[in-house]
Amino acid sequence: MRLKHHKYPLLLVVVLFCSMQTTIAQKKRKIANHKALTMGHQKLIIYQLLPRLFGNSNTNNVVYGTIEQNGSGKFNDISEKALDGIREMGTTHVWYTGVIAHASLTDYSAYGIQPDDADVVKGRAGSPYAIRDYYDVDPDLAVHVNKRMAEFEALVKRTHAKKMKVIIDFVPNHVARRYQAYAKPANVIDFGAADDVSKAFAPGNDFYYVPGKALVAPTHPDTITTALSPLQDHHFKEFPAKATGNNVFSEYPHANDWYETIKLNYGVDYLDGDKKYFSPMPPVWGKMKDILMYWADKGVDGFRCDMAEMVPVEFWNWVIPEIKKAHPEMLFIGEAYNPQAYETYFNEGKFDYLYDKVGLYDGLKRLIRNEDHADVYEITKAWQVERHAFSHKMLRFLENHDEERIASAGFAGNALLALPAMVVSATLSGGPVMLYFGQEVGEPAIGKEGFGGDDNRSTIFDYWGVPEHQKWMNKGAFNGALLSHEQVQLRDYYKKLMQITATSPAVQRGEIFEIPRSGNMNNRMYGYIRYTAEQRLLVVVNFDRHQTMEVEIDIPEHILNGKDVSRALPLLGATDLSHDAKTITVKLDPVDAQIIEF
Repeated sequence: MRLKHHKYPLLLVVVLFCSMQTTIAQKKRKIANHKALTMGHQKLIIYQLLPRLFGNSNTNNVVYGTIEQNGSGKFNDISEKALDGIREMGTTHVWYTGVIAHASLTDYSAYGIQPDDADVVKGRAGSPYAIRDYYDVDPDLAVHVNKRMAEFEALVKRTHAKKMKVIIDFVPNHVARRYQAYAKPANVIDFGAADDVSKAFAPGNDFYYVPGKALVAPTHPDTITTALSPLQDHHFKEFPAKATGNNVFSEYPHANDWYETIKLNYGVDYLDGDKKYFSPMPPVWGKMKDILMYWADKGVDGFRCDMAEMVPVEFWNWVIPEIKKAHPEMLFIGEAYNPQAYETYFNEGKFDYLYDKVGLYDGLKRLIRNEDHADVYEITKAWQVERHAFSHKMLRFLENHDEERIASAGFAGNALLALPAMVVSATLSGGPVMLYFGQEVGEPAIGKEGFGGDDNRSTIFDYWGVPEHQKWMNKGAFNGALLSHEQVQLRDYYKKLMQITATSPAVQRGEIFEIPRSGNMNNRMYGYIRYTAEQRLLVVVNFDRHQTMEVEIDIPEHILNGKDVSRALPLLGATDLSHDAKTITVKLDPVDAQIIEF
């Protein structure tokens, strides 16, 4: 593994908190932390995992392998021990990705589930975002398929018992080509059951159509010579063709389109200038509200809303308050990528949080990769542009199921190169921060799994084992016994960072002061102070791969508030600092970070 030959050894040093002898400063910090948590200021720390991958101990990893060959994780694999390991990362919410039943090539016809067709399924396991039945869970994730919902409900209870909340995906924009709700309540009418299929668009239709044309499913280039290609017989029938999930209003979706899905109609006629027909309310709106309420009533605490911008904001404006009438604490996180629309989706759409990919994530990725035009000014922009509006509402992350793994060859090639960026992601605002399972042990996502290809990501389409994560899992012991020394240190670094983040009033609700560039600071070096009346944290990061950062930081009087820097406690990072009454001098090695309480 690449961590074994790291050329920045000081990054591997994980500094423990000061002596167990409690000082006055530590007592004050504990009191402040308690106040923050009891006053509702707790920062959300989200841990995302795919149950299909997370609990799978099978190491065969046959390309395009079946569930029999490669195995699948189960709800039951996410045991109390597993949840303890997640909880010790400071986690407040677990995002279980791929819970709701989606199209796959595994045959569950013995349980009354119609088999899916390889012509319109991506991979053998299928995309978690091609929903087959909104009222059911994925049978792959059950030990006893006929008890699959009970096994999911037990997982919800286990998670709650460990003082963490549950988030699942809500996929509102599209469904699988062969959507059919076998598990729906008796009074539910399926999508499309009452549609007028002779019209491309009708306000009362659930889908969009290509009248008189049959769907022509594409052949994905990667499958032509694989084990999956014989299953693609091009005999799948859909007449008339329905519009594809990424707004392709044609019977000929491309292999790069979301051809495995069909677009749902929220009352927008995209073929006629995006005209809106919201009165009377489109049928899809009410059906989606019922689906959200169904899962909320099962104890789900939040929804990560897939491609929220592809659904009209007027729907969110109506449905989110409707759900919160019955479940006031319900969390809604929107996947959105248009910064110009963020304010609209917060104010009109009523979302609690949105993704911060186009802002902070993209800028940090350039710094991690040491790209020519990378500059810490992008961090400045991320908090200054959003400062007074919604910085605290942006979900920060460095990995998720859509993005490349940090340790992959296509991203950084070394998990340690991202530690300064992770410190920034976690501490720049009081908004939520997210980890993706395996990130904390440097999972590099090497090789081609199947449909996912060799794309630097852990596949969401295939049955697979995640090798470095499996070392921590250790066949269900979840004790990390198989991890290398470097991986243990990396996980400890993440654990300490997340614990600081979860309990710091300054991070959760403090002001921010950017350290002026001085000394030898270049465009790869950055620092800021997060502060409240009871706590002050200095955060300094060095993305430069060669140059040491040495800087003397004068603490402004409005932050000292009549006090002095009588003591400085290094909370994270190598201890190489000095201080006097109003100044802290910091020295950082290449690709390093420190958090200092003063």
